[in-house]
Amino acid sequence: MVIRTTAKSVTAKSPATPGAWSRESGRAAVSGLALGGLALVGAVGLGAPAALVLDNALRTGDPGQDSYRLWLLTLLTLLPAIAVGVRWLAGRHTWASGFLAVAPAATGVAAVLSYDSRPPGTNHGIIWLALPMLLNSLIVARWVAECTRRVAGDVLGVPIATPYRTPAHGGSASGDRSVAVDGSAAGRWRRILRWAEWLLNDPATWRDVLWAALNACVGWGALLALAFAVNHLRSRVFGLRVWPILLVVLGAAALWSRFGWPLLRRYARFAGKVLGPTKGAELSVRVTHLARSRADTIDSGAAEMRRIERDLHDGAQARLVALGMTLTAAEQLFESSPEAARALLTEAKDSSVRALSELRSLVRGIHPPVLADRGLADAVYALALDLPLRISFSGELTERPPAPVESAAFFAVSELLANSTKHAAATDVWIELGHTDGMLRIVVTDNGRGGADPDRGTGLRGVERRLAAFDGVLAISSPTGGPTIATLEIPCG
Repeated sequence: MVIRTTAKSVTAKSPATPGAWSRESGRAAVSGLALGGLALVGAVGLGAPAALVLDNALRTGDPGQDSYRLWLLTLLTLLPAIAVGVRWLAGRHTWASGFLAVAPAATGVAAVLSYDSRPPGTNHGIIWLALPMLLNSLIVARWVAECTRRVAGDVLGVPIATPYRTPAHGGSASGDRSVAVDGSAAGRWRRILRWAEWLLNDPATWRDVLWAALNACVGWGALLALAFAVNHLRSRVFGLRVWPILLVVLGAAALWSRFGWPLLRRYARFAGKVLGPTKGAELSVRVTHLARSRADTIDSGAAEMRRIERDLHDGAQARLVALGMTLTAAEQLFESSPEAARALLTEAKDSSVRALSELRSLVRGIHPPVLADRGLADAVYALALDLPLRISFSGELTERPPAPVESAAFFAVSELLANSTKHAAATDVWIELGHTDGMLRIVVTDNGRGGADPDRGTGLRGVERRLAAFDGVLAISSPTGGPTIATLEIPCG
């Protein structure tokens, strides 16, 4: 059973209200605190190696006692912090890994500020301590940059694209799969070294370092300016009286609530210029994507040609050959046995009907006539009629997409519906079509068992390759137990 409705999108415009203003003020306060915290983290993470080297160079004498065990904590947390940070870069840990990466830098800076003597190990020891601390600083800078992107996109509404190069398969920058599958301790350390190599060779890493330094300078500069202003007002203008200073602070808070939001959005756009992908990086990613999608399209086209050739050879061609042999036999029996010739002609007629049916089925597999005649919406609707599912169909297309886009979208939906029928054991499917802002969007939802994953080598990978030829994307949400929601988006101008 197919239920067809028409859904029209309605865009609601919320007027500017005092409530919206207060929300912006709250977001500005949260963003300011987050960026201030990131400025502190960046300053500590980047300043730790320099602080160690300068502390050893400017002070004379032998190392003193580690009274507060700060140097011991630095040594004990440094290697685990690097290992966990590299695993975070590989996507195997949560965002809390960044806090662990800050720990050795924080204890190292605390030791420099707390002790009057040189660090342990003096010259040679500092070299061996500062080098891994430098790698740890790069991880901290990457973490600060990622947090800045999240604050800019999720809170300030200024999304910043990720510019990082994709490491080779298996988590190895060199593509050495033997390293990726080695589960020994030596193999794990080799993976860490591979990730460190990838981190150092990525130009975006050094822009992260630049941003962490800039954000630290801006954050600490603003804090020092505020402290200087308050101290100046306290000592020169108001003396020791507290209420005038509180009024000034409240006035500053009022100004922040009014101008903080647009100021932070401008700051986020500035962050996007530093942390976002460069034109060269975007072009490189674009070329790589086009090369990959072109190769996939060629492979898919060759596979489709082989399928058509196989279907013709095994189906319609075999039936036509048999039809010719049957007609030849009937021709020879016309005079000697008219009844047998008539039976052979009946058999030939049935064979021609079956051959025609197979040819029509083959044509529908190449490009369905209903798609060419009626368009994508009616073709998907006709496809849904042949399925043993309860299907709700909604949406409409105000204009027809280009024929190649229609074909790709139709066969993508066909594959998704086949998966819902064969693998998901679904009983209900919802299909929604829409075309807005030059983007064809189709959502297919089923109530099946879920667990769909393109990485398992199912037909979803073929759908991704088919859509990639048009810069389209497939987004899958399929938790175990269902439901499965597949969203197709294809640019079609």
